[in-house]
Amino acid sequence: MKKFLGVIVAVAAVMLVLAAARVVTAQSHGPYGPGMGRMGRGMMGGPGFGATETQITEEKARELAQQYADKNLAGFKVDRVLPSTGMRHTMYVVELKNAKGELQSIHITPFGGVMPFGGPRGA
Repeated sequence: MKKFLGVIVAVAAVMLVLAAARVVTAQSHGPYGPGMGRMGRGMMGGPGFGATETQITEEKARELAQQYADKNLAGFKVDRVLPSTGMRHTMYVVELKNAKGELQSIHITPFGGVMPFGGPRGA
């Protein structure tokens, strides 16, 4: 009887360790894959914020940046689009310029999310 009880306790302990490992893995990987954690894709500018499921092109990044500028940065026009390749996707830093020569940079995520950087600065 003691052997049987010992086997039951050992099996229960292994099951508990496996369940804990699954919880830790699920929290670090998140619902959208490794590295996303609890933030999810929405906070990274991915689907959920009006963005696309597919990676955007440089032309689309230029278009999104100009739409953002028209809505939030009066007088700013797209000056340069600078691609930046990450581990799996290409994202863009877009420089906007106004008539006074002030520059504003915004970040376009691989899926079309727009994230502004600091305020205007001189050329």
